[in-house]
Amino acid sequence: MIRLFNFIDNNIMSFRQIMNDYAQQRWLRWYLPSATLPAHSVDCPECGLRVHLPKLRQGQQAQCPRCGHTLVRIENLAFQLPLACALAALILVSLVYSQTFAEITIGGIYTRLTLPEMVNSLLLRDFNFLSSILFLLTFGTPVLFLLLTIYVYASLITDKPFPYQLYATRLLARLNQWIMVDVFFVSALVADIKMSSVAQVKWGEAFWLMPVLALLLLRTTTAVPIHWVYHQIHRNENRELFQSADKQHICCTRCLYFRPNTERNCHICGSQLFDRRPRSLWISFCFLLAAMLLYIPANTLPIMISADPTRKMVNTIMNGIIYMWQDGDYMIAAIIFSASVLVPSLKIVSMLILLFSATIYPLMSVEKLSVQYRLTEAVGRWSMVDIFVIIILMTAFHTHIARVTPGPAAFYFCMVVILTMLSAYFFDMRLIWDWKTKSSQS
Repeated sequence: MIRLFNFIDNNIMSFRQIMNDYAQQRWLRWYLPSATLPAHSVDCPECGLRVHLPKLRQGQQAQCPRCGHTLVRIENLAFQLPLACALAALILVSLVYSQTFAEITIGGIYTRLTLPEMVNSLLLRDFNFLSSILFLLTFGTPVLFLLLTIYVYASLITDKPFPYQLYATRLLARLNQWIMVDVFFVSALVADIKMSSVAQVKWGEAFWLMPVLALLLLRTTTAVPIHWVYHQIHRNENRELFQSADKQHICCTRCLYFRPNTERNCHICGSQLFDRRPRSLWISFCFLLAAMLLYIPANTLPIMISADPTRKMVNTIMNGIIYMWQDGDYMIAAIIFSASVLVPSLKIVSMLILLFSATIYPLMSVEKLSVQYRLTEAVGRWSMVDIFVIIILMTAFHTHIARVTPGPAAFYFCMVVILTMLSAYFFDMRLIWDWKTKSSQS
């Protein structure tokens, strides 16, 4: 019996050793010394805390211990994953823009919609602004982002610096917030509820591929850690990146590398170099004030005009929501109310609270204000749902039987969304954290 137990125990130990060796070989197969980041210091771009980072390998990330902001991250497949996602997404973009998006039949009249035809239809009817918005946010910006990703990562994989690689990376880092394929898809779901009540709607291949494209775009944006990318670019060019984290150096808020305070623009990423964003509160307030002023005509003027042979309806945002609620479309009324009224209003109030807290005195704990700022920055683009719904209805219904045209409020509301996004972008959250530092020192 003792011999049996010893035999089993020895075999278990051998099996464990084999598995450990296999795991180690598998790790060594994927581990790339060139993908690591050496130990260095960064200043958190959200709270300003100086953080000393250990050496980071593939699949690891570092967060700010004070505010929780993700500082540095490296993908498991650091070189391959972003390139694979970008290539797959680019193929899907070509399919989404070449295939049928929807087929609509109303009163015996058949309409086939593709995304290029929707853009062209708006141009032919002289709605150039809405046509540009649709093209840029659902095609132009995503395609540019994917092409830049492929260009930059092809250079990193081949270890050959391509021309204008730094300029491509700088532009790449600024495009994330302006990719709205996911917002457009949700808008199509909302428009479907409205269109199905008056017409037969059959969604095409492009519609069903769009959520896959949205997920791939999201994964591509999260798979491109800019801090790591700049390290790889300058490592290939044998440039020294890491400098002392002292009073003679400033940590760039874009690339998170320390640079001499004598530099006007960061020599790593080309961004303006500053300890705190110059005139941040004033610029943010000006954008917010413009958004508040435009929000008045956006709510009082007609945003959509619908007509059929028997009647013509001129709707403001609230009139349209009330009409849909009374008509039994509770879900679509709730979605439009949230996207067109609740989110913009809360975002304006949120930015006013943040500006007051940074200028005069924090109205709540700095930690809560930090979470509030992240939410404000994240949800702002979803207000574009109403604009996209109008665009879809316009291109679907443009005959004498049913016609939808945008009112002047569509332009104002679109500008409100863009201006509030810019207000949040230019706001420097570190100015509020400075209040906490001052109060702890006094």
